[in-house]
Amino acid sequence: MSGKKPARRVTSTDVAQATGLSRATVSFVLNDTPNQSIPQATRERVLQAAARLGYTPYAPARTLRSGRSDVVVLVLPGWPQGPTMTDLVDHATEAFSQAGYALVTHVHSGDPDRLASLWAALTPAAVFGMEPFSAEEAEGMRRAGITAVVPPPTSSPEEDLAASVWVRGTGRAQAEHLIARGHTRLAYALPDDSRLAVLAAGRAAGAAEACADAGLPALAVATAAADAAAAAQVLASWRAAPGSPTAVCAYNDEVALALLAGMRELDLAAPADMAVIGADDILAARFAVPPLTTVAIDSAELGARIAQALLRVLAGESVDPAFFPHDVRVVLRAST
Repeated sequence: MSGKKPARRVTSTDVAQATGLSRATVSFVLNDTPNQSIPQATRERVLQAAARLGYTPYAPARTLRSGRSDVVVLVLPGWPQGPTMTDLVDHATEAFSQAGYALVTHVHSGDPDRLASLWAALTPAAVFGMEPFSAEEAEGMRRAGITAVVPPPTSSPEEDLAASVWVRGTGRAQAEHLIARGHTRLAYALPDDSRLAVLAAGRAAGAAEACADAGLPALAVATAAADAAAAAQVLASWRAAPGSPTAVCAYNDEVALALLAGMRELDLAAPADMAVIGADDILAARFAVPPLTTVAIDSAELGARIAQALLRVLAGESVDPAFFPHDVRVVLRAST
């Protein structure tokens, strides 16, 4: 093992020694403390020395001074995060960075004690939840001094973005598209990943609601593994049943691609023998055979809106729930 010690952090004391100024003066400059009559030449001298030495502010010390950090926490639901959520986080991160905040994501397991530990470690300036916070979680944030919270603890179910967009909203949009194309007997293909069970059940429920609203028979629901042969078995069982479905909503694009592969094994074609619609609009969807119709969420816009909402709350403004888009859009391709 090497006996080399890690490099020591450059502190404001080092900057004071390099400039020959007092620590107080250097601190005032580095922290941009208001109401200090420090000559511009002195300020430039301090900033140049800080840049030369590689000084960066020490976040915990800044937190102690201000009572909060420059960290914003985005609390995500406890399911595997796909490309849409990743894109959302990327755009939110960029918007917060431009405003001087660092975005930290946390996948919530449902344990309020873990959230309390997170608040103690980070003392975030603001928190956004993809799902509304429980009364216990809200109380934990109140005790931690976190007042900028979106959606607020008193939010309505309509402000549950996870349910309204990622879950029921997606499933409903899939079914409504197929119904508009003239299909009256629909199926839903679930993934075989147990981690996605709750999310998949919610999407299927959204599709079932659309069928019920249109006065159609109940969905035929089955699990389809991401395997052509397994998907072919599911398709064959649907086609053999009385009143077999003519269109299927797939939990996501990966499941839809498996269904298309299974159809080829059965010498079937979409949409002539069965229409197929996916969800998430992954890159591979446009190159499927045939190109896959899918449901998409404008994750870039949603990520930017989340950042804008929290920044407005931090500025003391209110946020209208309608500020968030609760709809999804269908990307029409040849599979339906």
